[in-house]
Amino acid sequence: GRPKGVAIPHRAILRLVWDADYAQLGPDDVVAHASNTAFDAATWEVWGALLNGARIEVIDRDTLTSPGALATELADRGVTAMFVTTALFNIIARELPDAFGSLNHLLFGGEAVDPDAVARVLRAARPRRLVHVYGPTETTTFASWHEVTSIPTAGETVPIGLPIVNTTLHVLDEHMNPVPIGVAGELYIGGDGLALGYVGDADLTRQKFVADPLGPGSRLYRTGDRVRRRTDGAIEFVGRIDRQVKLRGFRIEPGEVEAHLRGLPGIASAIVRVWRRNGDARLVAYVVPETGAQVAAPQLQDELRDRLPDHMVPAHVTVLDRMPLNPNGKIDTGQLPEPEEHHVASYVAPHGQAMVRMAELWRTVLRVERVGAADSFFDLGGHSLLAVELMAAVETSFGKAVPLSTLFDAPTLEA
Repeated sequence: GRPKGVAIPHRAILRLVWDADYAQLGPDDVVAHASNTAFDAATWEVWGALLNGARIEVIDRDTLTSPGALATELADRGVTAMFVTTALFNIIARELPDAFGSLNHLLFGGEAVDPDAVARVLRAARPRRLVHVYGPTETTTFASWHEVTSIPTAGETVPIGLPIVNTTLHVLDEHMNPVPIGVAGELYIGGDGLALGYVGDADLTRQKFVADPLGPGSRLYRTGDRVRRRTDGAIEFVGRIDRQVKLRGFRIEPGEVEAHLRGLPGIASAIVRVWRRNGDARLVAYVVPETGAQVAAPQLQDELRDRLPDHMVPAHVTVLDRMPLNPNGKIDTGQLPEPEEHHVASYVAPHGQAMVRMAELWRTVLRVERVGAADSFFDLGGHSLLAVELMAAVETSFGKAVPLSTLFDAPTLEA
C-alpha cells in the first residue's frame, strides 16, 4: 500500500513511558523487546525501559511464535514486562495459557479482544497484571488502558478502558457534539500523545487532526472507531465508521485491494470483505471477469502478491458470473457465496503416517475440508498468524519445535 509516516514529538514519548499510570517500570524491571522496530509498540519497549533504568531483553521471532519456547525464555531471562498483539495473545492463550505466568505486567492490544482467550489466561498461571491497551500510532502507541481482573461473563466484552495519563478521550457524534453514556459515537483523542501530523501529507493531516470544540486551541485525532462510554467511564469498542478493517494487527482499506484487483487483466469488477468462520477472520475477494476472459483465482493471488504486502492479499478469491445486487442496484454482500477453497488441479492424497498426521493439523488450523499432498498452506488461506498456530500444534503433536521459517520455505504439505 501507500506508506504513511507520523511525526511524533519527544513529549509524546515521555507521556507514554515516564511515570505512566498503566504500567510503572523501574530499575528492577526487565522489558521484552519483541516487536519489530517499525511497529509503534517498540516505542514503549525501548524507551519505556531505557528512560526508567530497566533492562531490555530481545526476543527473536522464532521464540515469540513458539509458546513453549517463549514461556521458558521469559522465565529464564527474568522478564517482568511485555507487550503482545491481541492476535498473538489469542494464539498463545489457546496453546499454552500459562506462558505469561512469570510476568508482572502483560500488555496486549491492537484489535478486537477474544474474551475466551482472556479467560484462559486468567484461569491459568496469570501474570500479576493483565492490561488491555488501545491506541492508534497517531496518538503514540497507547491512548487508553483497562486492567483485566476478572473472567469475562458470556457476551461480555473487554473494554479499551480509560485514558492514560495526559490523554483525553471524547465520544462525539457527526457534528462533534458529545453523546450520552451508552450511545455509540466516534472516538476522538487529545493530549500530549498526538503526532504533529502525517509526514509530507498536509491534506490527510487536516482531515484527521482537527480543532477541539471542547478546548479552544487544542487538537483532536479522529480515530474512525465507533465506541460507547459505560456508566463507570470506561470505553467499549463497537466497530469502524469507515470500511477500514484491522486484521492481524494491520490496518487494511478493502477499497485499495479492490482497486488493485480491478487493475488486473480480464477483471471487470471486484469486492473485498472480511469473512469470519469459527472465530477466524480472513480477507476474501469476489471478482467478475470481463466477457470472454478466463481468470484463475490462484493466478490472481500471485499477481496481487507482486503488488501488495502479504496481509493485503485475500486468503480466498471467488470468481463469479455476476455480482448479486439488491433492489437499489448496489452489491448485496449478504448474497455473496461462501469463499472457495483452492486446491491444486489434481488432488493427491497424503501418504505416509507423518504426512497424514500433518495433513490433519493443517485441516484443523486452516478450517478446510481436506488437504492434499501438493496443496500450499498459503493458497488454502494460511497467513503468518495461522502459521504460528500450526507450528505450535506441530510441536504438541510431534514433540519437536519446528522454526516458523520452515513453512515459508516449504509451503506445500509434501515439501
